[in-house]
Amino acid sequence: MGNSWFESVAEARRRAERILPWPVRDALVAGSEAGLTLDGNRSAFDQIGLVPVIADKPAERHLATRLLGVDLSMPVVVSPTGVQAVHPDGEVAVARAAAARGVAVGLSSFGSKPMEEVVEANPDLFFQMYWINDRDWMAGQMERARAAGARAVILTLDWSFSHSRDWGSPPLPERLDLRTMIRQAPAALSRPTWLWRYLRSGSLPDLTTPNMLTPAQIAGGERAPGFFGAYGQWMGTPPPTWDDLAWFTSEWGGPCMAKGVMTVGDARRAADAGFSAISVSNHGGNNLDGTPSPLRALHHIASEVGDRVEVVLDGGVRRGSDVFKAVALGARVVMIGRAYLWGLAANGQAGVENVLDILRNGLDSALLGSGVPSVAAVDPRHLVVPEGFHLRLGE
Repeated sequence: MGNSWFESVAEARRRAERILPWPVRDALVAGSEAGLTLDGNRSAFDQIGLVPVIADKPAERHLATRLLGVDLSMPVVVSPTGVQAVHPDGEVAVARAAAARGVAVGLSSFGSKPMEEVVEANPDLFFQMYWINDRDWMAGQMERARAAGARAVILTLDWSFSHSRDWGSPPLPERLDLRTMIRQAPAALSRPTWLWRYLRSGSLPDLTTPNMLTPAQIAGGERAPGFFGAYGQWMGTPPPTWDDLAWFTSEWGGPCMAKGVMTVGDARRAADAGFSAISVSNHGGNNLDGTPSPLRALHHIASEVGDRVEVVLDGGVRRGSDVFKAVALGARVVMIGRAYLWGLAANGQAGVENVLDILRNGLDSALLGSGVPSVAAVDPRHLVVPEGFHLRLGE
C-alpha cells in the first residue's frame, strides 16, 4: 500500500494539516463562534455504544442501498462543499473517487469546478443550490443542472450567516494577483507540497464559482463571480418562504433534498412541500453555534417522517461505526464533508478513495460484530443509547 495509505480519517487529517497552508487548514477545520456545535457533532457519536454478539454472525454482509433514485454501494454520499482549494484537482478528483467506490457525489454551487466537468467524472451527481437572487435565476440554475445530467438537487437551508470564530477567520483571497501572492507567500512556502501540486498542475488556487452562472448568463458572456461575490448574492437575497420551497420542488420536478432540517416541525413541512429527502444537518457546525448534534435529533425526525421522505444524516461522521449508528437511528444514508476533504488534501483522488474504504470497512466490521446481515436490518436494538440522548425539537 505504500506510505501514501492511511488507516483512519484521523490520520488523513494529520497528514492534511502537515500539507495545507494554515489559512486553508483553518478554513477547513474550524466551526463558527466557540465551536460548541462542531465539537458536539463529533462527541455525540462517542456517547453511543454498540451491542456485540459472538456467534451466528453473518458470513456475508450487504451494504448497498439507494437514495434519490441512485443505487449506492454503501449508505454514504459525498457532501457538497465550497471551493476545494485543498488540492488542484478539487471536485473532479472527488467525483472520480466516489465513482470508483460506487457512491454519489454532491457538488456545491460554490464549487471550483464546472458541473459539466464533474458529472463527466461521476454521472451520479447531486447538485447543491442555495436560495439566491430570484425564482427566475433559480430556474435557470436548475435548467443548467438538468442539462448537465444531475440526478437530483439539494437545497441547503441551514445557514444564518453566523460565521464569526473566536480564534479568528483565516484570510482567504478571492483571486491570486501579484500583491496577494506576495502577501500569502510565507504561508504557501511553509507548505511546499501543497504549492508544488498547484505549480505542477499549471494553475493557481482560484476561488471563482463557475456553477453560479445560468445558461443565459453563459450565453451573454458573463464572468463567474468569486466565492465572496457569490456569497454576497446569497446574503442579499431574502430567505425563502414555504411557498418558495414548494415552488422549488415543483420547478425541479424530480428527486430533491432539503438540507438543514433539525426539527420535527420543519421535517413535516419539508415533506408537505414535496421534497423527496431531508438532510438532518447543522452545516457541519458552521451555522448557529449551540445547535445540537444532528445525531441527537435524528431518531425523532426519522420516526415522524421516515415513511414519507428519505432521511439523511450529515455531521460528525468519521468512522464506519458512525455510519452504523446513524442508520440504526433512522438514516438511510450519511453525508461526509471534512472526512473526504482531509483525504483529498492528503493524497488527492486516492486519498478520497482511502477515506471511503475506511468507512466501508468500518461499517462492515460493525455489521459483523453486531451480527447484522445488512444495513437494511440495522435498528436501535443494536445500540446502547444513554437516557436523554434523543431530542425532539421544534414542536
